[in-house]
Amino acid sequence: MEQTLYLRGYARVAGLDEAGRGCLFGPVCAAAVIFHPDRRLAGLADSKTLSPERRESLALEIKAAAMAWAVAWATPGEIDRINIREASRLAMRRAVEALHPAPDYLLIDALTLDLPLPQEALIKGDARVEAIGAASILAKTARDARLVELDGQYPGYGLARHKGYGTAEHLEALDRLGPSPLHRRSFAPVRERLQGRLAVVQA
Repeated sequence: MEQTLYLRGYARVAGLDEAGRGCLFGPVCAAAVIFHPDRRLAGLADSKTLSPERRESLALEIKAAAMAWAVAWATPGEIDRINIREASRLAMRRAVEALHPAPDYLLIDALTLDLPLPQEALIKGDARVEAIGAASILAKTARDARLVELDGQYPGYGLARHKGYGTAEHLEALDRLGPSPLHRRSFAPVRERLQGRLAVVQA
């Protein structure tokens, strides 16, 4: 895919992906990566298929090899206000705008962006395009690191283990502790528990 674009005259093809879209807690993270046309990295794949250790080592290799890379975020408040799909697009736009040099073409996992750049949305792009796979790894490692930090600020939810996803452990903690300020109130499991606690208080 990238090679075809290079032959068409594009020189700075950015791959984009996000992490944390399905989580109940915390921000969504997006990453953008531009590789040099003559530089390739072995072992890139969808970040979900890699061990945490392999993701961390690949993230360092990606940052060293890339022409440019950026990570950006959309907050839980933004997610609740504009919905998770639009918040994912917002984080991706921020990542693109942080790239230096700027890209001249975008390859995006499953989404398109409201930006004046030629672009293509690819289903399963993280498994098909090297730069999207690299962006997937950077987004996942950045978000996992952020959740480990937030676990110290919001103890009891098990955030360092499940990274904000709706596991049985997380749902049990929500039942016990109620939602924290960084839980996504627009997501049904959080909203339902919040409404239940309000009903108890009002009763």
